[in-house]
Amino acid sequence: MTAPPMPPSPVETPARALGKPLAGWRLRLYTIIFEADTRAGRLFDLVLIGFILASVTVVVLDSVAAVHQQHGRWLKGLEWFFTVVFTIEYIARLACVQHPWRYARSFFGIIDLLAILPAYLAVLVPEMHALIDVRILRLLRMFRLLRLTAYVSEFGALYQALRASRRKILVFLSFVLLVVTIAGTLMYVVEGPENGFTSIPVGIYWAITTMTTVGFGDVTPNTDLGRFIASVMMLLGWGTLAVPTGIVSAELVGHATRREPTTRTCHACLSEGHSPTAKFCRDCGAALPPYQRDGGP
Repeated sequence: MTAPPMPPSPVETPARALGKPLAGWRLRLYTIIFEADTRAGRLFDLVLIGFILASVTVVVLDSVAAVHQQHGRWLKGLEWFFTVVFTIEYIARLACVQHPWRYARSFFGIIDLLAILPAYLAVLVPEMHALIDVRILRLLRMFRLLRLTAYVSEFGALYQALRASRRKILVFLSFVLLVVTIAGTLMYVVEGPENGFTSIPVGIYWAITTMTTVGFGDVTPNTDLGRFIASVMMLLGWGTLAVPTGIVSAELVGHATRREPTTRTCHACLSEGHSPTAKFCRDCGAALPPYQRDGGP
């Protein structure tokens, strides 16, 4: 018995929603851009990942004062080169789908727009005081890093694991909140303002830093009873940190046993995600084209 198909995540953009073109140059362009299981699609993704990493490197280097002063002109030129490349790619994505507005409103459509918009806004509105500083817009270019999630299947697996375990994690966080609230209140009563615990929120802050094993040391207990409570909190924190890790790890193991998703698409109903060995569409029953992992588009 085969496992049921995984529900689409909000970071995925299925062909059914975008409206995959069925013929002509738009179909060829769509296959290269959106279907990563072909040789051309993988090459396109690898080149795009290289551009994304290079553009983020330029942003990071440009934030160093000494590098900006010495190579600012070259860095600015490279930034505009990457902006033009990503603009062309964004327009190509809109042009090859039947419903471009759906793509523009999708998760990755918004990320693609945020990757190019700040460069143009910095030119159009450099003097607007409401923006405080044009560097705020430049920081948005770091959204290009989020575009990498479209090309790494493990991001989808991690999202599914977090989504499946969200209720367990929520219950765990509720327990942690209960513990730190009680412990913070106890420390406020035991230690008092004279030892730095000036209010219950300060006591809760201390409990959180202690339970997470951070321990800034700006507020510390001075009484014997306070130190005993602190010791209990440390031991609780030591064991508690492993709980969410175990929950997510269990979901990741369960996800790994399910079928491997692909970008293989049915040309009849436009559903995607069929297994490499499937011969017919799981939704409409139409015959699927041969799966060519190493073939052309």
